[in-house]
Amino acid sequence: MKDANFLKEHNARSLWHPMAHPADSLANPPAIITGAQGVRISDIDGHEVIDAVGGLWNVNLGFSCQPIKDAIAAQLDVLPYYSTFRGTTNDQVIQLAELLRDFFAPDGLSRAFFTSGGSDSVETALRLARQYHKIRGEAGRTKFLSLKKGYHGTHMGGASVNGNANFRTQYEPLLPGCHHIPAPYPYRNPFNESDPARLAQLCLQALEDEIAFQGAGTIAAFIMEPILGAGGVIPPHHSFMPGVREICSKHGILLIADEVITAFGRTGSWTGSRHWGVQPDFMCTAKAITNGYFPFGAVMIAESVAEVFEQDVSGRAAIGHGYTYSGHPVGAAAALACLQETQRLNVPENAAARGQELHQGLLALQERHALIGDVRGGHGLMCAMELVADRASKSAPDKRTIARLQEVTYRNGAMVRISGPNIILSPPLVLTKDDVQGILRALEAGFAAAS
Repeated sequence: MKDANFLKEHNARSLWHPMAHPADSLANPPAIITGAQGVRISDIDGHEVIDAVGGLWNVNLGFSCQPIKDAIAAQLDVLPYYSTFRGTTNDQVIQLAELLRDFFAPDGLSRAFFTSGGSDSVETALRLARQYHKIRGEAGRTKFLSLKKGYHGTHMGGASVNGNANFRTQYEPLLPGCHHIPAPYPYRNPFNESDPARLAQLCLQALEDEIAFQGAGTIAAFIMEPILGAGGVIPPHHSFMPGVREICSKHGILLIADEVITAFGRTGSWTGSRHWGVQPDFMCTAKAITNGYFPFGAVMIAESVAEVFEQDVSGRAAIGHGYTYSGHPVGAAAALACLQETQRLNVPENAAARGQELHQGLLALQERHALIGDVRGGHGLMCAMELVADRASKSAPDKRTIARLQEVTYRNGAMVRISGPNIILSPPLVLTKDDVQGILRALEAGFAAAS
């Protein structure tokens, strides 16, 4: 391995980073992470911090989950790869599909289509939704509805249903037929409505209005995150997702739950859909399915949808979609071990308890620091603080202030994620009380330095 001087000298020189301006990465070289144990990461200089980002929403069980590492190593010795395209499969993926069938039974989901990650899962669900309607003789149902502020990955389909201009503008024109409704975001919304229950109803009315405008017979699916994640951790009122489900069912529109972030305990419930008491038609998963140790995902499919495909005799249900790494045996082995460990630890219970502590700590920070305009959370270990230069106008602070805050927080013991004006926290679900306090202390130092 090259020494530290080589790595620092060449940092970002030949590598373009996702979600970053190449010139910015050169001017402000990223932290070089070289080690991790438990819920902590360490950089090339030996500085160790609590990872309040959880990798990227995905390292739910921390960095030292030995059963997953053992499963990956063992599978590499037996069958490191084989395709699951028509005609072949493997033992690990069969076992995983059965485990997932049991795990997602309360969500009404019984079939699995395997992918390489979250963006792939979203793309798969969008394509299968269109195909479902074609099989049923409603080929005109091709449009998609989604929420502003929603995030659904980076493929052209996912970018098209994304509700954030940062992931859209430079890549347009995108997929036609994608339309957005306001998100139930009390801090900022076009209705100037701060009451979450009232806002939820206004957004549901907007959904009904958009369906009437587009024509229900032209719409394939509505896709949403049960709690908006990358858009700034926006939990809807508890009436919102059930309302969406009711409207979709009434109009024959499929409901796709994008649970790439929220599945497997992040919300304090086993799934985000279950958190709100909703059964979707498709559920997109990835990230925590292997604890981030292997790129892998799964789209879970409702029994009623599966029956339409499996009972087709016209040939229209033949799936012309898939990935080289769909059902990868090493990924499947990792997922099997991960799900078993996730259930053994009952991670939603700890996520709910630690999430409440973290949320309350952030609210206390807000009382002391005018830079914090809004605090969001309270549903498991996903929280955010929206930063403002002025609380009255809600104007965004300058980038230097945010960068200073992040750097001092890191130096004082916690890695946090900056997304626009938001500080997003999504730590591992095995976080302890002491870890929560460590994150809060580091943030206190960061805000003190940025004030």
